[in-house]
Amino acid sequence: MEKHTPIKPTESELEILQILWALGKATVRQVNDELSKTREVGYTTTLKLMQIMFEKQLVSRTDEGRYHVYEAVVSEESTQHLLLDKFIDATFRGSATKMVMQALGNQQVSKQELDEIRKLLDNIEKAQ
Repeated sequence: MEKHTPIKPTESELEILQILWALGKATVRQVNDELSKTREVGYTTTLKLMQIMFEKQLVSRTDEGRYHVYEAVVSEESTQHLLLDKFIDATFRGSATKMVMQALGNQQVSKQELDEIRKLLDNIEKAQ
């Protein structure tokens, strides 16, 4: 449950949040091991980032023996919403329509994806 003004995570913080959302809870070592699967990252770098994230209230921390166990405080959905809103504002001057048109114009869209988009649009119309 978020009780503070949402903070936009940095790219590195977002990587860590994605790991925590997937795992639920994790130690710095576990997060570092996951990060190391895709790029070289030092343990102390991961530790420092997670300490900063704790100070920013993006994650919570509990002591379990000698280890700190971290858990995301911000939800994946609210973070996606925040980042998408900022992206639309910055890139498409606040127009979701421009973003969707650009995305659909630049990609091959399958029949299944088009059906899902139609269903979403129908649901939005029904809700209004």
